[in-house]
Amino acid sequence: MEGISVISNPTVDVRLTSTLSEFESNKRFNRGITIAEFKGKLEMVVGIPASSMELQLFSIQDKFLLKLEDNEALFGSYPVDDDCRIHVIDQSGQGAEFSDVSKVEKFEISNDAYEKRSDSVRSFLKKKKLGKFNEEGELKKEELKEAAEEKEKAACADITTGSRCQVKVVGQPTKLGTVMYVGTADFKPGHWVGIKYDEPLGKHDGSVNGKRYFECEPKYGAFVKPTSVTVGDFPEEDYLDEI
Repeated sequence: MEGISVISNPTVDVRLTSTLSEFESNKRFNRGITIAEFKGKLEMVVGIPASSMELQLFSIQDKFLLKLEDNEALFGSYPVDDDCRIHVIDQSGQGAEFSDVSKVEKFEISNDAYEKRSDSVRSFLKKKKLGKFNEEGELKKEELKEAAEEKEKAACADITTGSRCQVKVVGQPTKLGTVMYVGTADFKPGHWVGIKYDEPLGKHDGSVNGKRYFECEPKYGAFVKPTSVTVGDFPEEDYLDEI
């Protein structure tokens, strides 16, 4: 009976991760190199000195298998398969130092000095009359903002707490509920109407950022703009009768 020989692929594709990066990369290596040679190739990939590396081998399912500790052993002598993962740990401690941006010297310039520079973003915006340096555009924007606030304020005058209402917000289904709050709020500028929906289609229980504006069950409460609210005879539907 003739002998049977098994020829394995001389190279292997592995996934690489390290303590110096949040990203994963894929590289191909020769199974015939030693672990010491493998570490040398990893230096250019992960940026960790070979002498400071600890190598951990994980399966395709990311289950820890073992450490690659013998520098003289062949890379292929370990159970390294395609798509397994090798995690490189920096034992020098330099990685943490380099990743700490609080230790990086920052460039600072006074507002007066920055104002005099001709190559700054501020100088460019001034020349092109863009952003806040576009007086006409900013004035128009302020006028539109004031008009919207006046429209919201006027809409609030026709909405009273305890009223039944219909809420129509663009991109959302029409909802029915009861008005629970009308006025300004701390969470965002402008005028708002607090609604207790008939169904759990809201976002909270009448409390936002720790401040309570009204009472209702969780997920039944919401705040909407007054222009999205129509007050009227909207009786609560009996959903239990639906089939």
